[in-house]
Amino acid sequence: MASQDWFDKDFYAILGVSKDVTPAELKKVYRKLARKYHPDSNPGDAASESKFKEVSEANSVLSDPEQRREYDQVRAMGSGARFTAGSGGPGGAGGGFEDVFGTMFGGGAGAGAGQRPRYQQGGGGFDDIFGGMFGGGGFGQTSGGFRGYGGPAKGRDMTATTTLDFQTAVVGETISLQGANGRPMKVRIPAGVHDGQKIRLRGKGEASPDGGESGDMVLTIAVRKHPVFELDGANLRLDVPVTFAEATLGATIEVPTLGGEPVRLRVAPGTPSGRVLRVKGRGVSTKSSTGDLLATVQVAVPSHLSDKAREAVEALAAALPAENPRDDLIVRARG
Repeated sequence: MASQDWFDKDFYAILGVSKDVTPAELKKVYRKLARKYHPDSNPGDAASESKFKEVSEANSVLSDPEQRREYDQVRAMGSGARFTAGSGGPGGAGGGFEDVFGTMFGGGAGAGAGQRPRYQQGGGGFDDIFGGMFGGGGFGQTSGGFRGYGGPAKGRDMTATTTLDFQTAVVGETISLQGANGRPMKVRIPAGVHDGQKIRLRGKGEASPDGGESGDMVLTIAVRKHPVFELDGANLRLDVPVTFAEATLGATIEVPTLGGEPVRLRVAPGTPSGRVLRVKGRGVSTKSSTGDLLATVQVAVPSHLSDKAREAVEALAAALPAENPRDDLIVRARG
């Protein structure tokens, strides 16, 4: 999964985090930056769009424990290295094994131009070095274009970002993307993908330079915000305003659904703000399960009252028991 970008780009600096950042901290920082630079928040701003892609690429690597470990090991080799197969002949495009080993061992890696690197079956050979860096296996197990001693090299992995509208993210859809060869390709987006999620498309990366397996494409999903609904796993959430009278006396109200007719919900007498009303089966539908629609009640308080309405509220206040609903809060705050 390593690529030349791993030598050239400091993903920690792009996200503004330290190298010992925890997964939770990383997730929090990424969400903040993604909101800041999201194309929907900066329409027509090419610089913000470019920054959003950089942030998404950095997060896709650092949020994956295996990729992050490999990235840290590759970066330790030095930014002057080139993670490519090299041309193996005089006048070839440098940046092959000799650059990598030159960085690691201070020049002269014992694999000159036109020579295939040798390895030992015992400890201390090239096999041990790269096995430790990339989780075992031959050079061909990486996506940097190394020719493996067990066969041809795998093509280089690619990263890409696509933005979906909320409805597409919820129900899933087949979309068209530009592939490694510049031609359009069809990609099936599963139902319920969330903002920042990564999808690995096997064999959709760059072709192998010598007839081996093609690399993969790691697709990062950005989801446009919906004005009403939010995705919570397989559930859909929304806030539902109710009047003071409806919350106090009880009522039957209509609640919108995504792409369908509204449903009727019963608000029980004395319902407070924050209570969640559940509509079974109106969330995200997948092959294995279906989520629910979760409506959170928000009691709407009128900002303007007529004299008659004010008198009625004052009369109600006088008729209610003399209770302070914050008494328990204050006691619990004092410990």
